[in-house]
Amino acid sequence: MRAARRWLGLLALLIVAVPAAARAGEEVFPPWQAGANNDATDRGLAFTVPEVDNLADFHGNPADPKLTLYVGGNYYFAMAPLVAEFERQNPDYSGRLYWETIPPGLLVRQIAAGGTITVGNMTWTVKPDAYFAGLAKVRQLVADGTLVGPAVPYVTNTLAIMVPKGNPAHITGLADLGRPGVRLVMPNPAFEGIARQIKASLAKAGGEALVAAVYDRKVADGSTTLTHIHHRQTPLLLMQGRGVAGVTWQSEALFQEQAGHPIAHVAIPDSENSTAVYAGAEVKGAPHPEAARAWLAFIRSPAALAIFERYGFKPYTAPN
Repeated sequence: MRAARRWLGLLALLIVAVPAAARAGEEVFPPWQAGANNDATDRGLAFTVPEVDNLADFHGNPADPKLTLYVGGNYYFAMAPLVAEFERQNPDYSGRLYWETIPPGLLVRQIAAGGTITVGNMTWTVKPDAYFAGLAKVRQLVADGTLVGPAVPYVTNTLAIMVPKGNPAHITGLADLGRPGVRLVMPNPAFEGIARQIKASLAKAGGEALVAAVYDRKVADGSTTLTHIHHRQTPLLLMQGRGVAGVTWQSEALFQEQAGHPIAHVAIPDSENSTAVYAGAEVKGAPHPEAARAWLAFIRSPAALAIFERYGFKPYTAPN
């Protein structure tokens, strides 16, 4: 009897613990919007398993959308309220937007592939109407004929150092990232534009020696992990204990804090910081060019800028 009671007690613990673990996984692993970043009205079977079956950067229904947006992932968290406001102003588009938020360099590769992408065992094709990234990148793509000008700038963003809540490594600034033993999670320069701004800021803080320490020596010895989708991987890897710091846009750190995740950030002084200007343009051969132009006009509107400001973005002001 005692053995039976012990087994029943263990079974009861498992029944309680498994749902709790599942809930913890849903909180830790992307996507973090609980379905908010999905424009599809008819979602059919809901099958999302955190860490296993998870398409966090693909939003809406790819079958016959009225507007398709390729958005560099640095503000994936702002897209749901932006889309909701756009559809409120343009109800004909309700439930008919599709958007992707992978790194801008990878989006360019997808454009070159005719809009086709494969994730896991699924391949699909959705040609973009508009593309969004850093202003310099958008201008380059306009110049080479991938995009149709003009480039439309709309907001700016600055860098911050993302750390686990409590800042266990006592990071106070960029110079600390070069310390031996400080494990970093950093965007990959191969296809993440933020890496250019990060390297510029590291050089301001500690010269080329600090750049080399973070992106050469520490990559070689394994204490810097390079990401593929920094806007989701950095906080996830920090929460998993696989790093103690990583440079991101400040908006991403603010979103994680607003979401209640155990993430904090260390501000970077203006003298060492870098500013990005975000811009967009219509894609050449866009299936829905009028829709692309409607979104490009909306993205600069007071309503859209108010949404961006929730996450620390600032409206773009043309230099004198």
